[in-house]
Amino acid sequence: MRFLDFKKHFEPFKIFSTQDILKWDSDFDTRRLVEWQDKNYVIKIINRWYIFSDAGLDERLLYLIANRICSPSYVSFESALSFYRMIPEGVYTITSATTLKTKLFSSKAGTFNFRHIRPGLMFGYTLIDLQGQHFKMAEPEKVVLDYLYLNTTLKEGHDFESIRINKAECMRQIRVSKLMAYMGLFKSKALEKRVFGFLNMADHA
Repeated sequence: MRFLDFKKHFEPFKIFSTQDILKWDSDFDTRRLVEWQDKNYVIKIINRWYIFSDAGLDERLLYLIANRICSPSYVSFESALSFYRMIPEGVYTITSATTLKTKLFSSKAGTFNFRHIRPGLMFGYTLIDLQGQHFKMAEPEKVVLDYLYLNTTLKEGHDFESIRINKAECMRQIRVSKLMAYMGLFKSKALEKRVFGFLNMADHA
């Protein structure tokens, strides 16, 4: 198979797996992927998952990659806080929530951290378009709850100051009624205390 024919078919996918390839061509020799890696035509993300070397990696493509290589998952925690500009700096590791085991992947494309949440908390995300593909991103209210739920050391006002929260941006984007409704689904008194501490800090923008 010619690489140009292969690329024409899979370029719209953004990221593709060996399973995708074999669905398209059951006779495909996967050793070609090794050859194309050596020629820097494709980049292996993790086992079975690839992107084209000229894909033009940016944050949104990394979010899509994160969704694909670990399913079910959605982007949350520091990555989503950065996406919504609730923290001032970009982050170098793409952090996601998943019902699977906590795990960390490093590749030529980037580093991907997946943090475990229980199945009942797999909600509160939205689909964002990337040129015909879609990735799951935590809603502003849910990313705050996810972050506070797993970062149990954040209790007092100065604890929140240490992560350089953009207070004005938080209050602009977060609907408190929605935050409260989502919070109730966590069924955690400890989380409630952290949420009220967070809101008190953010309200003093």
